[in-house]
Amino acid sequence: MGDDGRPAGFSISRSEPVTTSAVLPTYARADLAFERGEGAWLVATDGRRFLDFAAGIAVCAFGHAHPYLVKALTEQAGKLWHTSNMFRIPGQELLARRLADASFADYVFFTNSGAEAVECAIKTARKYHVATGNPERWRIIGFHDAFHGRTLATIAAAGQKKLLEGFGPPVEGFDHVPFGDLDALKAAISHETAAILFEPIQGEGGINPLSDETMRAIRQLCDDNGILLILDEVQCGMGRTGKLFAHEWAGVAPDILATAKGIGGGFPLGACLASEKAAVGMNAGTHGSTYGGNPLAMAVGNAVLDLLLEPGFLDRVNAAASSLRQSLAMIVDSHPGLVEGVRGRGLMLGLKVRDGIENKRLLVAMRAAGLIGVGGGDNTVRLLPPLNITEEDVAACARLLDTACAALSAELKAEAKAAS
Repeated sequence: MGDDGRPAGFSISRSEPVTTSAVLPTYARADLAFERGEGAWLVATDGRRFLDFAAGIAVCAFGHAHPYLVKALTEQAGKLWHTSNMFRIPGQELLARRLADASFADYVFFTNSGAEAVECAIKTARKYHVATGNPERWRIIGFHDAFHGRTLATIAAAGQKKLLEGFGPPVEGFDHVPFGDLDALKAAISHETAAILFEPIQGEGGINPLSDETMRAIRQLCDDNGILLILDEVQCGMGRTGKLFAHEWAGVAPDILATAKGIGGGFPLGACLASEKAAVGMNAGTHGSTYGGNPLAMAVGNAVLDLLLEPGFLDRVNAAASSLRQSLAMIVDSHPGLVEGVRGRGLMLGLKVRDGIENKRLLVAMRAAGLIGVGGGDNTVRLLPPLNITEEDVAACARLLDTACAALSAELKAEAKAAS
């Protein structure tokens, strides 16, 4: 063993480029790689700088290399990485207590991802009805165009054909109705219904917010029928909308909530939160995770919560969101032939691209200008910047987006002229 801990004879340089990828080709990746980042900015391996308004798909809540998060992780890395949940993990108990105190929840189960958090939520809801003497209640109603993860249960919970195709019969127990359709929702409830599951703002579906009024109506519907309300706040939670959780805007509380993404600020972490009532069946042996709630994740999660719960921070998120939304509205006014509207809440915003123009083309034009966004359903470009963006970042986004829209508009006009 060498002085730096490498095995004797180790000679492969990790900086050498890989010529043939051995990564399973499940992603349609852009030909772009990054080597470092700072705040809302990324630097590519070829030296180009990009304003990152994707934030790892709403994950990097405080941008890249935030010194407070770096310090929390590196300090913990020098102490202890993993012990498993056979033993108490002090950082886990602390983060669970803090999340419970700041939310509707009484209990928290930690996971490594959003899909795992949703899986835990599904199991918790079904177990509740078994524990309370209604085992026939096991079906869960969700909305069309939802996204809940990539496991077999979560793709069945979403019900989208493009997610289900090729993976055999869907996992049983999920029904689907149009997004926000209260009449269809009422009609779908049966004696087998255990819960209603949805995202307060659909992310992958194209930044589709459910109205506060509809949220309140669904909460009442659950209460009237003795079923549980499960919210998927994997993308819209943890300060993304200007409150800790998006449902707070409607003044309602779920029974169970799944969150992830921003909770770890870039470190893999998710959580399933539940009220004491909903968690009644989840006792020892009913669920588990080898890595979930490990000391590294907990150190970062607690540091993220320190920043999120800092007095005045969410007020600053809302101020930045208002400024960004105004800037995007000006883009829509300046390029009406390309984009037709802005939707979303807080720093979870979408630009609706006009039908007949693929949102992918705008994303490519944005990257060429030095701005990163992410696609979404309904031909939308999602803008999900770090929560601590500055006014300078917002101004830079508007400038780069205007450049991208102008370039794509010119390209489309040239194509139309050539075709005529």
